[in-house]
Amino acid sequence: MRFGITPRRSPALATLVALSLSLTACSSGSLGSSGDKDELTLDFLVPTGPDSLPVGEQLAKDFSASHPDIKVNVETRPGGGEGDNVVKTRLATGEMADVFLYNTGSLFQAIDPEKNLVPMAGEDWVGKLDDLFVPTASVDDKVYGAPAGSNMGGGVLYNRKVYADLDLEVPKTWDEFMENNAKIKDAGIAPVIQTYQETWTSQLFVLGDYHNVAAAEPDFAKEYTANDVKFATSPAARRGFERLQEVHDAGYLNKGFGSATYEQGLRMIGKGEGAHYPMLTNSITPVIEAVPEAKDDMGFFALPGEDAAKNGLTAWSPAAAYIPKSTEGEKLTAAKKFLAFIAGPEGCKSITEAQPPSGPYSVKGCKLPADAPQAVKDTQRYFEDDAVTPALEFLSPVKGPALEQICIEVGSGIRPAKKGAQLYDKDVAKQAKQLGLKGW
Repeated sequence: MRFGITPRRSPALATLVALSLSLTACSSGSLGSSGDKDELTLDFLVPTGPDSLPVGEQLAKDFSASHPDIKVNVETRPGGGEGDNVVKTRLATGEMADVFLYNTGSLFQAIDPEKNLVPMAGEDWVGKLDDLFVPTASVDDKVYGAPAGSNMGGGVLYNRKVYADLDLEVPKTWDEFMENNAKIKDAGIAPVIQTYQETWTSQLFVLGDYHNVAAAEPDFAKEYTANDVKFATSPAARRGFERLQEVHDAGYLNKGFGSATYEQGLRMIGKGEGAHYPMLTNSITPVIEAVPEAKDDMGFFALPGEDAAKNGLTAWSPAAAYIPKSTEGEKLTAAKKFLAFIAGPEGCKSITEAQPPSGPYSVKGCKLPADAPQAVKDTQRYFEDDAVTPALEFLSPVKGPALEQICIEVGSGIRPAKKGAQLYDKDVAKQAKQLGLKGW
């Protein structure tokens, strides 16, 4: 599934995951085959990626175990843009699976939910969804999807041992963050890890800064979508690019940042060879997989802004399970039972079994496991304090495809921040026109 920026696993780990998933996929096919004539089978379409397929498989297994008269057969599709086309084509032709897993936010809006999906009006579980998730899977106050994962935060993974050794406190302003970086550099440790070999990792200083943008300009998303404000002309929005430039110009980046890989970044932050790694919280588990002893050493904080009193987190909502209008009769009834399971405590347990959470769940009453890493617990505190803003991609369909390359240029000192913001404004204009948005 895609959230604008998507971490990737190591080749070795990907191979193991692929092998295990292929075996699991074989077993999932048997879920739909039975000699019981009264048994009903649902087809469940999920992406093939390691962040999606294990969740789909586990949900199918556990739901079928608790509902012996309903079996769930897991189908797979590609991820990314190719997968988007599969979903849109199958919806348009009426050949969509009975239930399917897909994004929330702007990509959800792009599949024309009112035309293609069954609204979940009247379902008891809808009232148990948190307020942050509901708008990301709704149209005109009608909820269409059940959250199939945990929330993610976009901010800074930090090494708690480095902080303790240097007697540092978690920063709540950008100035405090830069002061910490100066002390870290003096100690001979890389203050900020960047891994531009894998281009998607370059975007956090811009995308993770949206809470700060909204704190300064509450109507930014609406005005941005209407083409009434731009990144280059908004002081608050432009700050993300300026932050990229500032950490580079101060000499705070790791050596070889231009060719460093995501894997190397995970190991650096886990071992304390770098103090800060701007990243999504779904990278917490890969850090611990790469450096097991780092479980207690990892912490997380929101990207600091200008005002400590407004410090808060930019969050990414999980993907959701949807029912297409082509699902009818007994299958529709069964599909609604499946979504109720996904959006309940048993569904949360099932998802946790498949994939450790990267933040709190979107279902009220679902709790993090007691042994959740400290960095995940750090993320949860922002939700508990109601200091969370959805990422811009959940509030506006406008996002340019060239952002990661522009961020690399700014973060490498090739292009100044203002020029980068101007270039990005041109990039998003192309997409907005393709979408046919008014005002572009």
